[in-house]
Amino acid sequence: MKQRIIDHILSSSVYDVAKQTDVNYLDFLSSSLGNHIYLKREDQQPVYSFKLRGAYHKISLLSDSQLSAGVVAASAGNHAQGVAYSAMKKGVQATIVMPVTTPDIKVNAVRSFGATVILHGDSYDDAYEKAQLIIKESNAVFIHPYDDLDVIAGQGTIARELLEQVSNIDYMFIPVGGGGLLAGMAVYLKHINPAIKIIAVEPENSACLHEALQAKERVVLDHVGIFADGVAVKQIGQYPYDLVRDYVDDTVLLTTDEICAGVKDIYDSVRAIAEPAGALSLAGIKKYLQSHDIKGKTVAGILCGANINFHRLRHISERAELGEQKEALFSVAIDEKKGSFLTFCRVLKGRSITEFNYRYQHDNVAQIFVGIQLQDNETSADFLAVLNDQGYQAVDLTYNEVAKLHLRYMIGGKPQDLNNERLYRFQFPERPNALLNFLSTLGTDYNISLFHYRNHGAAYGRVLVGIQVSQDQLSEFTALLDSIGYTFFDETDNEGYPLFL
Repeated sequence: MKQRIIDHILSSSVYDVAKQTDVNYLDFLSSSLGNHIYLKREDQQPVYSFKLRGAYHKISLLSDSQLSAGVVAASAGNHAQGVAYSAMKKGVQATIVMPVTTPDIKVNAVRSFGATVILHGDSYDDAYEKAQLIIKESNAVFIHPYDDLDVIAGQGTIARELLEQVSNIDYMFIPVGGGGLLAGMAVYLKHINPAIKIIAVEPENSACLHEALQAKERVVLDHVGIFADGVAVKQIGQYPYDLVRDYVDDTVLLTTDEICAGVKDIYDSVRAIAEPAGALSLAGIKKYLQSHDIKGKTVAGILCGANINFHRLRHISERAELGEQKEALFSVAIDEKKGSFLTFCRVLKGRSITEFNYRYQHDNVAQIFVGIQLQDNETSADFLAVLNDQGYQAVDLTYNEVAKLHLRYMIGGKPQDLNNERLYRFQFPERPNALLNFLSTLGTDYNISLFHYRNHGAAYGRVLVGIQVSQDQLSEFTALLDSIGYTFFDETDNEGYPLFL
């Protein structure tokens, strides 16, 4: 199996459509991190991601009879564009099933390549099931996004290019979703130079490979984070897992904030705007080198995709400062009297306040939500100690997802006579009637006492809901939420909730 992939990498015809992408040396990060850091620019492909390679390699190997039957794919993004573009170049009819939640920019891109687009369901799984039905009815060939040896070999052509462009690589950081990119590159890299250390990079809330390596078998995650949607996969592919389980030297897991900081680092370094999944490599490099105190090594990563909805950038920008550990968020209790804010600012000793949210609650104490600019090598815990030393009662909210997604936009007060309120965080598909369907299923038996939604330009929206549910209703209510089918989190015990809501 591995030799087949290597042979295909060496003989692939992907360059009929793909280009040999640049490798950029990152001067500033190399200097600041004490290593030689290179970034492979797969955003330069005609479809702005590496997915073109695997799709075209697979399609180029099909027989004339298979080509005449057409190809089918299920995808919410880059794979869809790779298949559509490849099919157009080969003169093959392509049908792409995409979730209804897919942003218009991606749907329109696929259609522009001549593919037939079918919008179905809210998730990749829904689209995949629909694609399988189409295949049974038409005998078309399914082009899997990652669990296919020919697709894997196509992605592996990146490794061959990279070794021709950069010599003596010590560490290779590769992002992981379903594992096709990792498998193709790892097989070739380890074949050429077994000493290269392969570091797999995943978001901490969708780490399907990391969990599989820990369990020594493939596992299915209960749910996956939706921010880096290009790698939001519940289970690593079977072929990728079999190929890489002995090749991956380590894994590094990233928070949403660290990924956002990676997007910013890429922009600062090469003036390219990566999608969240596209920034995983560089964010992983930064975290891993610092945490393992690695110096003087040659390190490479991949900007694997740049298909991003423009409106997501405001959310990424807000979170990047936190990811770079340049900003921290706190709840601070100050006296409810004139001059208390001035006194608080004087305690900061010249630091910048990045955010200040307040609403009157009662006569004695004011609870403020404040962002503070940190100094070099200072952590939020360090500054929390500074506040405590000055006599302030403060809570560190820097790592509180509810605070970062919702609280900072809706600081208010809590009515004294509101009973049995519980707080839930939902991930709603961004599609017509999603909210209506939610409210209709919820019915009229429960009172909604709080609601916050903010569009982040992604396929899923984040919603915070307060609902009055008595203790004897809780079991029945939880079952109702399960039946709705949206991912949700009970945030009733979140420490920011009683402070501001």
